[in-house]
Amino acid sequence: MDSLRIIVGLGNPGREYAATRHNAGFLAVEQLATRVGASWKGDRKFESEVARWSGGKHGDVLLCKPQTFMNASGEAVGALAKFYRVTPESCLVVVDDADLPLGEVRMRPHGGTGGHHGLESIEQHLGTRMFPRLRIGIGRKDERREITGHVLGKFSADEAETLDEVLRRVADQMECWVAEGISKAMNKFNGTVAGSNNEGKAQ
Repeated sequence: MDSLRIIVGLGNPGREYAATRHNAGFLAVEQLATRVGASWKGDRKFESEVARWSGGKHGDVLLCKPQTFMNASGEAVGALAKFYRVTPESCLVVVDDADLPLGEVRMRPHGGTGGHHGLESIEQHLGTRMFPRLRIGIGRKDERREITGHVLGKFSADEAETLDEVLRRVADQMECWVAEGISKAMNKFNGTVAGSNNEGKAQ
């Protein structure tokens, strides 16, 4: 169990939330599962859909989509981490970020929640903020803080092409995190995807 890692994509369950901006985390882990041939199964014990990826010499990885709704994501993540005895440092959380423009991705070893209720719930249930997170920029329409309608809206046709590139890059970054660690994954993939409107603003 020591070599097991967990990658959690955050989102809301249900058809009405599918492919919305707030579900970027779900979309990311679904992309990775498809790439590595991992199959999703519902697991009531953890209130999640899970898919196991055998990473070979890099150890197994459990992909997770909590079905608790965003604000209670920590209930599922905390239960998984406790059951499998996975440390917070081995739990990568993939999340949407309205403060980053669409096209930008940013992995960090730890950090604050930025007001994201999913991250707040995970921090509460893990008892620490020292867990890695991969933020997927979804942008915002203006500077207003109230963005519920925006994040729960679906990606436009114009955004969809950029999103496809982002999801491929994020899948590459998650694979790199598993195989080479967080420093390599950050250095190789943090920044803006080529061809997006924000090219040249990499962090």
